[in-house]
Amino acid sequence: MLLAADVGNTNVKLGIFDGDNLKFKLRFSTDENKTSDELAVELYTFLQIYNIDAKNIDGAIISSVVPKFTYNLRSAIMTVTGKKSLLIGPGLKTGLDIKIEHPETLGADIVAGCVGACEKYGGPLIMIFMGTATAIVYVDASNAYHGGAIAPGMGISLDALTNHGALLSSVDMKAPKKVISSNTSDCIRSGIMFGTACMLDGMVDMFTEECKAECKVIATGGLAPLAIKNCRHDIIFDENIILDGLKIIYERNKK
Repeated sequence: MLLAADVGNTNVKLGIFDGDNLKFKLRFSTDENKTSDELAVELYTFLQIYNIDAKNIDGAIISSVVPKFTYNLRSAIMTVTGKKSLLIGPGLKTGLDIKIEHPETLGADIVAGCVGACEKYGGPLIMIFMGTATAIVYVDASNAYHGGAIAPGMGISLDALTNHGALLSSVDMKAPKKVISSNTSDCIRSGIMFGTACMLDGMVDMFTEECKAECKVIATGGLAPLAIKNCRHDIIFDENIILDGLKIIYERNKK
C-alpha cells in the first residue's frame, strides 16, 4: 500500500493506494499550528477507521507548497508507518521535462498533476488547478512543461471583494440563474462564477492560439466543478489527478 499526500495552502488531500487502485481518501485543513504528534494521531485514527494496518503501508510520498506543515506531516507519517516519505522536488525522476526559468520553483502539486494527466490523457494538455490560487499550465505532446498563468482563486477573489466592500456581504459559491442579476448577492455570484468561467474559456483560447495545438483541457481542485460547468469549452474534471501523479512518481523512484 502507498500513502500519498497533497498539501495545499488550504487543505491536505490524503489517499491510500492498494496496488493501482485508490482505495481511500480524505481531506483535512492545512493547519500549520498542528504538531507532528497531533497529525500522527489524526493519521492513525484515519487508518483505524478504514481498518488499515499501518504495517501494510509500504511507502509514502508528499507534494507540498507549505514547508512548515510538510516537516510535521512527514514526521507523523514516520511515527505511524515507520516509512520515510518521498518529497516532490529536485532530484526525483518525474518524467516531466520542465522547460521554465528556475524549474525548482514549480509547485509540487502542479508537477504531480501534470505527470498524472500526461500518463492518463496524453499531451498536449492544458491543466487547470483550482484551489487557493487558479493555475493554468501547458504541457506539450512530448511531456515538456512550458509554464502558464496564475490568478487569484475564486475563494480569494470573493474574500477580497467582500472584505474591501463595506456594503458587500459574502455569498455562497453558486451560480445565479442569470448573468444580469437584479440583487446584490446574485450580482456578486454572477461576477465570481460566470466571471471565472469566462476567464477560463478566454485563457484556454489564448493558450491554444499561442501553443498552436489542439489540447485536452483537464481541471482539478475543490472549486473546479463549480466553475467549469459554466464554461463553453469541453473541460474534463479529474478529482484525483494529483494523487494519481504522486503514485506514478513514487513508482518511478522506487529503489
